[in-house]
Amino acid sequence: MHWIPFFSTIVTFFFAAAVFHRWHYKKPRHLLLWGIGLIWYGLGTLSEVVLGFTFSPLMLRVWYLSGAMLTAAWLGQGTVYLLVRKRGVANGLMALLGIATLVAIGLIVAAPLDVNAAFDITRPISIQYKDILTRSGPMILLTVLLNVYGTITLVGGAIYSAFLFWRKNILINRMLGNVLIAAGALAPALAGSFVKAGLVDLLYLSELVGVVLMYSGFMLATARQPSERVVAVMAS
Repeated sequence: MHWIPFFSTIVTFFFAAAVFHRWHYKKPRHLLLWGIGLIWYGLGTLSEVVLGFTFSPLMLRVWYLSGAMLTAAWLGQGTVYLLVRKRGVANGLMALLGIATLVAIGLIVAAPLDVNAAFDITRPISIQYKDILTRSGPMILLTVLLNVYGTITLVGGAIYSAFLFWRKNILINRMLGNVLIAAGALAPALAGSFVKAGLVDLLYLSELVGVVLMYSGFMLATARQPSERVVAVMAS
């Protein structure tokens, strides 16, 4: 199971590269934010790879900051820019997320570590970090708020988009793609429940399944359909 984060990291950075490549040519803000969110996701799984071999205070802080606090919120903010037509609303939420990110970084840097606590590389960091990392009340509260915001906007946005395409009976690929994205976003979100139930090994598996589903959904939703290709050829 400890090798799973290695594959998750590879898939995530390939996914991020695909998103940034598409953003480079089209320049929509939602792709930029999705790309940044995926970088956070990849840093989280990469830190799990490192912590599977040795203890690193820096990687522990990176793991908590990226995986526990920022990934879902940044991915969700990308969905906000995609779906919310009033730019003032999206920009306002982006400003709040930017401030929250800076606060999160400050809190994680200032959080004390018990370097004398026993660390076992054979056990997932998710069941050990509480014995090593001292989380303050504001840090826990911000973690909850960021995850709730990210889950609602990312999963809710994907489901809403899928519903719109289904209701209009158009672009079936985008409808199915959004369903996969929603399912992929939910997989890591359920990881905490797995840990609490004692199924700690499923944490790493849920991260891999989640990013694979989201990547597949993104590629399906952005694939050009035959009719689109015909129009493109005629226009050229």
